[in-house]
Amino acid sequence: MDLQEGKQKFIESWGKMAGGWGISPAMAQVHALLLISPEPVSAEQVKSELDISTGNVSMNLRALLDWGLIYKETAPNCRKELYYAEKDLWTVIRQIIINRKKRELEPVLQVLDELAGVQENCPQSQHFCNVVNDIRKFTHKANSTLDALIKAESHWLGGAFLSMVR
Repeated sequence: MDLQEGKQKFIESWGKMAGGWGISPAMAQVHALLLISPEPVSAEQVKSELDISTGNVSMNLRALLDWGLIYKETAPNCRKELYYAEKDLWTVIRQIIINRKKRELEPVLQVLDELAGVQENCPQSQHFCNVVNDIRKFTHKANSTLDALIKAESHWLGGAFLSMVR
């Protein structure tokens, strides 16, 4: 397999994994391209490499910037904007966790906290409250665990992972 085939396979695979991260395949493919590019890349180059529309490129670059997964710089002696990906995998994973937590877990926690105020005045309401409180406790523990993971240093995670695998 030559380099071009390898790059294409990586970009396609990264795009397929996107569903598990809660992002679109196109956004993941743009990220993959920037991740494997040794130099910053222009939006036009992204469009050309991935054969996607200008609007799709613009929208996904903006989303990746918002997620903190890529950065933007201006080319020297030119006004062209160039993009490059965060290369530290731990930082990438942490940013994905932060964004997914904000978009998915925190709204659920807010609803579960509101539901904790339901009055237990009959068997059905007692059952409802028990189920909601169990889910709420678990979700708060998951949130606390993710907060600890976000604050952890990369060497700590690597060591913890290796000790689990052994």
